[in-house]
Amino acid sequence: MQALKKKLKQFVKQKKERLELQFKVGYLEAKSEQFFSLFPQEAKIKRVVTGFQFTEGPIWFSEANYLLFSDIPANKIYKLTPNGKVSIFRQFSNNSNGLTINKQGKLIACEHGTRRVTQTEKDGSITILAEQFQGKKLNSPNDVVVKSDGKIYFTDPPFGIKSEQQEQPYQGVYCLSNDGKFTLVADDFERPNGLAFSPDEKKLYIDDSYRHHLRVFDVQDNGILTNGKIFYDMKINKPGCPDGMKVDIQGNIYCTGAGGIWVFNLEGNHFGTIVTPEIPANCAWGDADLQTLYITAQTSIYTIRVNIPGIKVGL
Repeated sequence: MQALKKKLKQFVKQKKERLELQFKVGYLEAKSEQFFSLFPQEAKIKRVVTGFQFTEGPIWFSEANYLLFSDIPANKIYKLTPNGKVSIFRQFSNNSNGLTINKQGKLIACEHGTRRVTQTEKDGSITILAEQFQGKKLNSPNDVVVKSDGKIYFTDPPFGIKSEQQEQPYQGVYCLSNDGKFTLVADDFERPNGLAFSPDEKKLYIDDSYRHHLRVFDVQDNGILTNGKIFYDMKINKPGCPDGMKVDIQGNIYCTGAGGIWVFNLEGNHFGTIVTPEIPANCAWGDADLQTLYITAQTSIYTIRVNIPGIKVGL
């Protein structure tokens, strides 16, 4: 009888451990009850496609109903349709990283290979928006967002260059206005990376991959950032670091980091983490209702459905 009880106890323990592992890998790890209200009851992480080298920069084209994303080492931008079909959008992307869309529906890309930010015109031609600041080459533009008034903000860490190639004295964050004014709006980051606006665009969130924290700034009408402060310290003893992020229409922040996608509310409370099978680099809202979160994670693209739509980008 004792042997049977011991065997039964061991079986229950093993089953519990399997369930815990299943919960932690590819599931929702809640820090608060509110976390589960963000997702449909049946929500699960789904791997849509795999086989890439390092995926980044996802952006949803609502007008055309597809996702674009970068594969940095492969030097390509891919197109992914809702039915899971993948095709090459751009064969030679200059090792593009972050992608976004402006209000005219034009693709904006951060290019590591050329150390510049470009715009793809409607005829397919490329316009250089930024490649130097004060006569010196940029480091390697990483991620980019466009404000509704047309101002472009991008981060410029040195991830894509060797130390001896760096000409800028800062790992900066820049603002490029419609009139061509080019401004350094933050110069005290170690490795500025992902960035995203609050729904009213009065706040700009920027993370620092080296310091493992997320910061928030007030956005002034002239484009300048003020009152910067740490929004959340994301350093934990797991592989990964803060990278790309997106915000939903209620202001909840979805930031990639160690262990998966960290979700915060406006007050800086960590609701929980979408635990991903691979370390995530970036994310984007997609599908017609903008209630699918597309996640670029190393070799794969994953999705999960959400209850609150994301902020629409572009047209």
